[in-house]
Amino acid sequence: MYEIKTSIIQLSQWLYPWLGEISMAIMATILVIYGETVNRLFRRQISGLHFIFRTVLFILLCTFGYGALLIYMTPMLAKLLASISMIYLGPLVVGIFIALGTIAERKNRI
Repeated sequence: MYEIKTSIIQLSQWLYPWLGEISMAIMATILVIYGETVNRLFRRQISGLHFIFRTVLFILLCTFGYGALLIYMTPMLAKLLASISMIYLGPLVVGIFIALGTIAERKNRI
């Protein structure tokens, strides 16, 4: 049991300096998985507008909406992950990526 706990803590310590990049990867994966759904809902909302307005709004959504979400949520997620105990950090990060992979598979993104 001690060896397992030590291995988990070592994994967490190895991941800790990379939490910014891990958080970015998590947020980017979420955007890839759910981006099409958001775009589809957004298109439905603006479908009655003129082509130029639809194009401008879509560009704003993609550049500022998704960009701001990625820029502002990544540090927040990194801080949240950094506040988790080392015994839970490694399994949590692995679990998040497994869950995202499962969701991507179910949504036919893989």
